[in-house]
Amino acid sequence: MLGLVVAHLVLACLLPLVSARSRRAGFAVAAVLPTVALVWALANAPAALNGGVTTSLAWAPELGLTLSFRLDALALAMVVLVSGIGALILVYCIGYFGESSPDATRSAALLLAFAGVMLGLVLADDLLTLYMFWELTSVTSFLLVGQSGEARENRSAAVQALLVTVFGGLVMLLGFVLLGEAAGTYRISEIVALGQAGALGGGTVTTALALILVGALTKSAQLPFHPWLPAAMAAPTPVSAYLHAASMVKAGVYLVARLSPGFADAPVWWVPVVVLGLGTMAVGGWRAMAQYDLKRLLAFGTVSQLGFLMVLFGAGTRIAAIAGITMLLAHGFFKAPLFLVTGIVDHATGTRDVRKLSGLRGSLRGSAITAGAAAASMAGLPPLLGFVGKEAGFEAFLAEDDLRGRLVTLALVVGSIFTVAYSARFLWGAFGRKPGVADTPVHRPGPLLSWPAGLCALGGLVLGLANAVVDVDAQSYAAAYPATSPVEASYHLALWHGLGLPLLASAVALVLGYALHRSWSTVGRLAGSMPRALSAQHAYELAVGGTERVATAVTGRLQVGSVPIYLTVILVAVVALPGRAVLIGGSWPDQPVYHAPLQLPLALLVALAALALVWVHRRFTAVLLVGVVGYGVGGLFIVDGAPDLALAQFLVETLSLVAFVFVLRRMPGRFTLERQRPRVQVPKAVIAAVAGGMVAGTVVVLSGARQVPPTTSAEFVRLAPEGAGATNVISAIIVDFRALDTVGEITVLFVAAVGVASLVLATPFDLRRRRPGSGTASPQDEEEVAGADPAEEPVAVPTGRRATGSTSPPGGGE
Repeated sequence: MLGLVVAHLVLACLLPLVSARSRRAGFAVAAVLPTVALVWALANAPAALNGGVTTSLAWAPELGLTLSFRLDALALAMVVLVSGIGALILVYCIGYFGESSPDATRSAALLLAFAGVMLGLVLADDLLTLYMFWELTSVTSFLLVGQSGEARENRSAAVQALLVTVFGGLVMLLGFVLLGEAAGTYRISEIVALGQAGALGGGTVTTALALILVGALTKSAQLPFHPWLPAAMAAPTPVSAYLHAASMVKAGVYLVARLSPGFADAPVWWVPVVVLGLGTMAVGGWRAMAQYDLKRLLAFGTVSQLGFLMVLFGAGTRIAAIAGITMLLAHGFFKAPLFLVTGIVDHATGTRDVRKLSGLRGSLRGSAITAGAAAASMAGLPPLLGFVGKEAGFEAFLAEDDLRGRLVTLALVVGSIFTVAYSARFLWGAFGRKPGVADTPVHRPGPLLSWPAGLCALGGLVLGLANAVVDVDAQSYAAAYPATSPVEASYHLALWHGLGLPLLASAVALVLGYALHRSWSTVGRLAGSMPRALSAQHAYELAVGGTERVATAVTGRLQVGSVPIYLTVILVAVVALPGRAVLIGGSWPDQPVYHAPLQLPLALLVALAALALVWVHRRFTAVLLVGVVGYGVGGLFIVDGAPDLALAQFLVETLSLVAFVFVLRRMPGRFTLERQRPRVQVPKAVIAAVAGGMVAGTVVVLSGARQVPPTTSAEFVRLAPEGAGATNVISAIIVDFRALDTVGEITVLFVAAVGVASLVLATPFDLRRRRPGSGTASPQDEEEVAGADPAEEPVAVPTGRRATGSTSPPGGGE
């Protein structure tokens, strides 16, 4: 499983080499791996439906971190959507983008990378593994929606989707950590088993579940987080079909479905899922009625259908679980072709506005048939899979025979009425002939556009007729839920369950939904007249705008352009937080103050140099004293038997001293005027003394907290000769055991050297105010700069902003 995921990512990195020669070939090659993943999943279906196929790779075993994967009934259904429909969409991209599209190369690689991380997400059997792929889907979605970043609409939509989903993901991560620690394992299958056994409970688990739901609700565009999904319709149509119909938006639904067998009986789980799911289903359907853009109509319809799926998986009953798997597959097989047909219409006519489209039923007959089959499945017409799943959903709550079941059934019927209405509106808007609108001229789409959409829609018809295939997968998943009645225990998917309330509910939804569509002239105005103050999009804009205003206000008050103030804030925070912890929890080691006589004069030299730094006026003298402190510390290293550390210290101090000397050539020689009386700034002196004492005390306390024997050090000593061929343990650690860290440090030093060279060699920022037309500063200017108070010296401030409280000109800083 891990090999398939890695293969997707590796090929995605190499794909631009193929696309550089032929963009069409790039998409064709990209479609191969999802097809292989689908074939692999179907080949392992028998084992997946009978307990599951698991694999894991321990990448940090001592920390308990593993990459765990599991193919079971739920994962199998998701792989069909992610890899099966994904492969068809990549084939569709061959005809959609063409050789001249500037976005084709990027989109091919990103779509394949997305397919890989989404495959990893649905196969993950570890909370941290799932989270890693969860956030990768957000990043790839951001790149796919934003495209090249040239269009403002794409940029804002990508940022909105990223902010909402990553916010939810971070909250969810906290829930994962709490749940994993409470369960004693991060393995999802083990956590669900503990939940089923009633071994997990208490406030920690309750909090964890609530936090996890935030991530699921944001990812699957549930109230009140749903506006990011319609906004993301700025992406190209194949991207919308894949991310926002077949795969990514189902990640939150998948997470709820994955954890529900263990926690569906907890009110903190099922109440928000069912209530918000029903609200989302109604609001999404109602808003879809007001749309003129075919993609936005489908986007709000997707929001509505995701709410329906949330209700089914969050209810926690066996029949609802069966209906959930069925509708999960049905949604992919009817919503993806509808998006693809929208792309065909846009390509053929140059517009998606239903007010401009007319008479396409005859000119795009194949696309009209495809859209009709898909829309019929979405509306719940037999013999399509959507009808089978929707009837199972009605049966799930009618079988409860209690108040909750009746209320949920009524809400589902209302939501289904909206579904039928916007399904009819889509068909009429895309292919109907409007009075007073001339037939829209078209050019025929190629087979690479028509066939993938047709195969998706055909899948919904075939699985509806052969619903026993879906039933096997659904029954395997639903086995984790206890059957509370004979009806639940014996329920199976079928096209005909006889006359009954579920069939009546379907018929009522169809009749009233079509009537609602016929009265669109009234309904459309009502649906589009929502006050902006009640809009979730308006709430998002207020939240983002408010955050920016708060950040600007805080920055304006804290970033005042004074380095001493910044250091003061940092030191106070260090003393208040870590310092207090050391003071309360630390213990002074039972060790002598010194163990070598030579330590005393070296320590005295360092202390005197540090104290002298406070009183000197010349910058060069201060630099020399800083060097004395560094060389003195190096001497202490030698006394303690660490000549290698001392050598590194001496080299760094020498290099720093040389760099300072070069830079000081272009700066005033003094901090203050000689005639100015030195001032003792008591608050700064107190803060500096307390912070310095805290740091020194912390070092002593921590040195006494070492383990005896030091297990980590002993392991390094043991491994150095045989593992690195070295007798110097420090050298083995730097060069071998932590070689990558050393390379990173060398890189940092190189970057720092480049910065120093630029300061020395390039023309620096003019630190002195010059006379107009003069190349030198006046003596008066030199005196003003030299006399500036270091405490009031500004740092760089963005253009057009004045540093608060700054009275001196630039320059003269420390």
